[in-house]
Amino acid sequence: MGTQVGTQVGTQTAREAVAADDATARDCYTGDASTHGITAGDITADVAVIGGGVIGHGIAFEASRAGRSVVLIDDSPGTGASWAAAGMLAPVSELHYQEEQLLELMLESSRLWPGFAAGLDAGPVGQDSRAGTGYLTTPTLAVGADAADRRALADLREVQKACGLSVEPLTVREARGREPLLSPGISCAFDIPADHQVDPRLLIARIAGVLAAEDRGSFIRRRAAGLLWQDGNVAGVRLDGGGNVRAAETVVANGLGAADLGELPAGLTLPLRPVYGDILRLRVPAHLQPLLTATVRGMVRGVPVYIVPRQDGTVVIGATQREDGPSDPQAVSAGGVYQLLRDAQQLVPAVAELELLEATARARPGTPDNAPLLGRVGRPGGGDVPGLIIATGFFRHGVLLTPAAAAVCRQLMDGTPDPRWAGFRPDRFSRIPDTFGDSPKKEAA
Repeated sequence: MGTQVGTQVGTQTAREAVAADDATARDCYTGDASTHGITAGDITADVAVIGGGVIGHGIAFEASRAGRSVVLIDDSPGTGASWAAAGMLAPVSELHYQEEQLLELMLESSRLWPGFAAGLDAGPVGQDSRAGTGYLTTPTLAVGADAADRRALADLREVQKACGLSVEPLTVREARGREPLLSPGISCAFDIPADHQVDPRLLIARIAGVLAAEDRGSFIRRRAAGLLWQDGNVAGVRLDGGGNVRAAETVVANGLGAADLGELPAGLTLPLRPVYGDILRLRVPAHLQPLLTATVRGMVRGVPVYIVPRQDGTVVIGATQREDGPSDPQAVSAGGVYQLLRDAQQLVPAVAELELLEATARARPGTPDNAPLLGRVGRPGGGDVPGLIIATGFFRHGVLLTPAAAAVCRQLMDGTPDPRWAGFRPDRFSRIPDTFGDSPKKEAA
């Protein structure tokens, strides 16, 4: 199928897929309304998590593993940025210039991933808790299309090596021996054994199924309108349309929506910006399977592109990065689709023979320093606001950082915060008032 025809078909297919995807995400939450499908009224739990993406689900799972009751609040769980994500667990490849402060957190999360996935695999399997997260420890290949790309990847390798990361050069012959459908015209290849992958769609479904099957979590398919306050503490969540969730700990993990949440602490600024990305999903015809056995991250005329193989005979190609503010936040860029297919074919020519299933766009929550907003929030007069944790702004690292974010939140709830992550505090861009007298009204009945 040619590129032009494939883009047209893929756009129509994507519209149909989004509707089906929404239904699939909601089906993950089916169950007895008294325990799982809660839709209204006041309820009480140990932890309220606002946001049903991969970060929110991961935090809910970790809190439940620690013996806490959890309520997860989202009017359309699993359909935001997590739905579009490719699921690369790539602390080495994702090391960018001037973002070295993120490396320790990314490596820690990569270290946590095997145990996190194993904990999910050990959970029950049933009608609403199907097995599997798509977690694979296959390596990643980094390849360049031309001489300039070779120099850029070689320069990046020097930075990676200086940080103690393993990136080993391969000859083109060696790379094509491992992945025969790579173009013979690539200029270079590097082996990155520590970069793995997971399927975010399967991951969210698995977490939701485990929580429901083990009766450790409740799900509210409604929007969180604001925070509840009592005696200077955050005491839960006010739901849109009425009703409250009262909780000892409230975690704000709803991505870009966090900045618009009502009754945030005085002086707190959450400087989140939408960074849009287009991503494609394609089916590999039987005669080409497997197209690849490992993730390929390429550089084509200075522009990054990746191809991630799935176990179901599909591949994910992504992703563009744009801050153009489209009229529809889920609108797919025609130029983005063209660019992704063109560049992917430079690295793996057989991409031209694949069947385009989806063209999806979502906005990722970026911050001024591209690092997450993760931790507690200072309050007037000193100390932190009791009962509140922020976990947003993960930008392109959300899936990779899910276990680390979950562990950080659990440590904060346990009262044992790790000082290594203090630099990611969500109030680092804020000016917290010096006294309580400067605070706006925050009390709720």
